[in-house]
Amino acid sequence: MKVLVTGGAGFIGSNFIRYYLGRHRDCAVVNLDKLTYAGNLDNLKDVESDARHLFIKGDIADAPLVERIVKDGIEAIVNFAAETHVDRAIGHAGDFIRTDVYGAFVLLESARAHGIKKFIQISTDEVYGSIEKGSFSETDPLMPRNPYAASKAGADRLAYSYWATYRLPVVISRASNNFGPYQYPEKVIPLFVTNALRGIPLPLYGDGMNVRDWLFVDDHCRAVDFLIEHGADGEVYNVGGGNEVPNIELTHFILDYLKKPRTLITRVKDRQGHDRRYSLNCDKLKRLGWRPREDFHAAMRETIDWYVRNEWWWEKLKSGEYWEYYRKQYVERERA
Repeated sequence: MKVLVTGGAGFIGSNFIRYYLGRHRDCAVVNLDKLTYAGNLDNLKDVESDARHLFIKGDIADAPLVERIVKDGIEAIVNFAAETHVDRAIGHAGDFIRTDVYGAFVLLESARAHGIKKFIQISTDEVYGSIEKGSFSETDPLMPRNPYAASKAGADRLAYSYWATYRLPVVISRASNNFGPYQYPEKVIPLFVTNALRGIPLPLYGDGMNVRDWLFVDDHCRAVDFLIEHGADGEVYNVGGGNEVPNIELTHFILDYLKKPRTLITRVKDRQGHDRRYSLNCDKLKRLGWRPREDFHAAMRETIDWYVRNEWWWEKLKSGEYWEYYRKQYVERERA
């Protein structure tokens, strides 16, 4: 199968390309990525010489470019491309609407024009909003509480509308928080690991009791590949790791594993509209035959070890624009 993977130089996209090439010998992957700050070709160094992988620098909102790519034999599209960081969305919501919603529209239009066999829209558990007790099922209402989550909800429902209206074979996945190698160090796990390695304070929002369900990126890649083959058209599937952890507990795990003092934790004023807890009911996908394989603590140790071994990868990312953003977001932020 010839697959277009958008956002393939990002965290999850690059891990998926590596997984897909490893599992499918007779495949071709076209990787379309804009290479914004979080897109990084270093993520794909180990497959850059693979003749089955073609990288194209470009924007999913560029309709003529998308049209040229899709009409050249693309059979499936996996749309990872998105602006993803909630903190950045609070200050620059327009960027998220353009990429996450309009970009999805461009891809869907081209997929419809050329009879794509499968379109996987990568959504997120954040579209549901926060939940105090229990877990969200796919039929629950969407109540996004920040511009990032709202942009993903918009793309999620737009993709579904192309199934309902045009019978485009769309499948939507709503995954919980991913972690693993090659994650840009603005996200909490690589941020805290790399800060701890440098003896820099770890900026923890509020009381640290916000809960997230963590999914190792390899499990997510397996789920997406599984949905390409087995996902029913027009359906939504929750993809969770079943590892609900308060942020303070996650922080303690990182510091303790690295043998760093917990005094590195610095409390900062909580994020605006910070959802308290995410939780997914994944029975629908499990009934189809998928379930996570990775043990959370083992995968966390593997992830931390990767950042320890690969300072060359993250050190150069934590400079320039990164530190300008970091200072505004954390250093200049009012203490909790």
